[in-house]
Amino acid sequence: MKLFHLSDLHLGKRLNEYSLKDDQAHILRQILRMVDDESPDAILISGDVYDKTMPPVEAVSLFDDFLWELSQRHVPVLIISGNHDSPERLAFGSRIMEHSQVYISRSYQVGAPPVVLEDEHGPVRFHLLPFVKPSMVKRITGTDENGNNLSYDAALHALVARETIDQTQRNVLVSHQFYLSTGGSADDVTRSDSEIITVGNIDSINGDILEKFDYAALGHIHKPQRLNGKDCFRYCGTPLACSISEAGQEKGIIEVELGAKGELTTTVLPLVPLHAVRKIKDTLEHILAAPSMDYVSITLTDEEDLDVFDMQDRLNAAFPNLLEIRRAVQKVVN
Repeated sequence: MKLFHLSDLHLGKRLNEYSLKDDQAHILRQILRMVDDESPDAILISGDVYDKTMPPVEAVSLFDDFLWELSQRHVPVLIISGNHDSPERLAFGSRIMEHSQVYISRSYQVGAPPVVLEDEHGPVRFHLLPFVKPSMVKRITGTDENGNNLSYDAALHALVARETIDQTQRNVLVSHQFYLSTGGSADDVTRSDSEIITVGNIDSINGDILEKFDYAALGHIHKPQRLNGKDCFRYCGTPLACSISEAGQEKGIIEVELGAKGELTTTVLPLVPLHAVRKIKDTLEHILAAPSMDYVSITLTDEEDLDVFDMQDRLNAAFPNLLEIRRAVQKVVN
């Protein structure tokens, strides 16, 4: 069974003050072309479909068009909500959409059956686990001995323990949380400025919970990376840079080939942005010699004084998608 794993679309996102609508539409068209070329058996979207719980109309329309195109290709789509999504808004019409094989997980529900798809090796069970906070599942997981909410780690372990997972069969987890490698620390995971980061990383979850699954399609972390050193536990990252801190990152979607139980390969299918996010550091004249439509953060290395207004006008003309201007050399004022 061939799967496409993508996540963190953040439709409706603005980069500084620039709308990313055209950039996101460009990426979604690329993904549709990949679907045509590779013919996946299912597409997994691991949360943060939208950038805000109340997304703008154009973001909803963009996702609606994307789902429509996928339905015309008769590809099952499995979607969960992330911490940026409103589960109820995202899941509107989900029971109707299941007839078109678009499965959208609502807020966590006890006993919700997995989505089961078949191939020549038998069934694959997809366990959809949308983003949850301990307070959201308190009635399900209970509290600690002092009556307080469980930690994120304890709450997620309690939820997975409630699920019936036949480990003789193939199981895929689709989840949007901050998982760590087993026994690892939050410092081992590369974060981006566009992510919501909790104080003290209290939302981190031990990656031992993933070992019950043949593949974990993870969302939430914006830089692509593996957990537990395994190809089968993957953050696919954002398909498009959402912050300057993601400049230079290679974006893509993960193509997963599930064979018989225990057989798995993954391949990253690269995505090419309409406008890259780049950091440029050089003198003003050297930078102006290479104008670009990319989203750029510019650091000027000139040691002499520059006319601020002239500099800004010239840079804005050469770089219409200029994000910021910095100076590498700070003059000391006596």
